[in-house]
Amino acid sequence: MKNNRTRKLKKIRDEVLNLVNSPLYEYRKKNNYYPVLGKGSHFAKIVFIGEAPGRNEAETGHPFCGAAGKVLDKLLESVNIKREDVYITNIIKDRPPENRDPTTEEIKIYSPFLVQQLKIIKPEIIATLGRFSMEFIMKLYKLEDKLQKISLLHGQIFEVDTSWGKTKIIPFYHPAVALYNSNQFDVLKSDFQAL
Repeated sequence: MKNNRTRKLKKIRDEVLNLVNSPLYEYRKKNNYYPVLGKGSHFAKIVFIGEAPGRNEAETGHPFCGAAGKVLDKLLESVNIKREDVYITNIIKDRPPENRDPTTEEIKIYSPFLVQQLKIIKPEIIATLGRFSMEFIMKLYKLEDKLQKISLLHGQIFEVDTSWGKTKIIPFYHPAVALYNSNQFDVLKSDFQAL
């Protein structure tokens, strides 16, 4: 069973590595970046989804390994969850230039890989980090009618039916907000209690 999930996730990795039709492929090649597929347990109960890799992530191939990743680590620690027990990924698997927001076209190209990852891992909780992943996941699971600004939805729990059973979706602010405003760390920490 374990190898089956690992094999399926490796297949996704190989597809993304060779994603020449992506508008971000040339940028990746030119900068010797790696695609960032995801990292963690293939049997995770919780999958965290950010929007796109930053420079540190693209240079190493690991999600949330920079300053925002350190904030995420502290948040996980605050609720006694080990990073290796969760799975962390992004909607976009390649870094957009200058950390700009992902385009609609990029989300369309990369999101099918995320959907496959979720179907393979079958999480009990999908934790979105930031506005882009919140909007994408809520639309994916038919929660458009509940969609509002992240400032109104962060920390709330939505239950949805998925192909693998009932799953909870919890939108969180992106951990990077705590880097610009230290008060936000307390908000995130309190939201993480929902996990």
